[in-house]
Amino acid sequence: MIIIGIDTALRNTGYGVIEVKGKQFSVIDCGVITNKQKMPLSECLRRLSGGIEQIIESFQPEIASIEGGFYFRNVKTAMVLGMARGAVVAALARGNIVTYEYAPRRAKQAVVGNGSATKDQVALTIAQMTGIKIDEIPDHSTDAIAVALCHVLTQQSGNGIYLADPL
Repeated sequence: MIIIGIDTALRNTGYGVIEVKGKQFSVIDCGVITNKQKMPLSECLRRLSGGIEQIIESFQPEIASIEGGFYFRNVKTAMVLGMARGAVVAALARGNIVTYEYAPRRAKQAVVGNGSATKDQVALTIAQMTGIKIDEIPDHSTDAIAVALCHVLTQQSGNGIYLADPL
């Protein structure tokens, strides 16, 4: 089974594509879709959607696992993140990819055993679980790989929030 994990942000959306064979996990690809600070919002959203579509085309994931949203005091920040997540989820829906959402703390809990784990702790655990070298995991991909692994590790327990099947 191939799963794509996504940690959505407007400027740096991390992704991780993992392959699951029984109880063995391997990272097929990971990286960051980067948008420059001066790019208009519409261009950033187009690039996020197009980037996810390219990843889907390249790796044909069966499932997507995305990091859930945060609580923001700043309404504008929350709206921008919501639009970025919308662009990503729309691309997944166009690819007929079943999508699950996990809270960031839940992903860290599933992978490391501690919902308050640092990025370094998460990266080290991912490296140990998948065999990828820790320096090959881009910073923004750490949470994306963790959320993909979270789905695998919790799929039997029903702790993910299922986003309805694409039309």
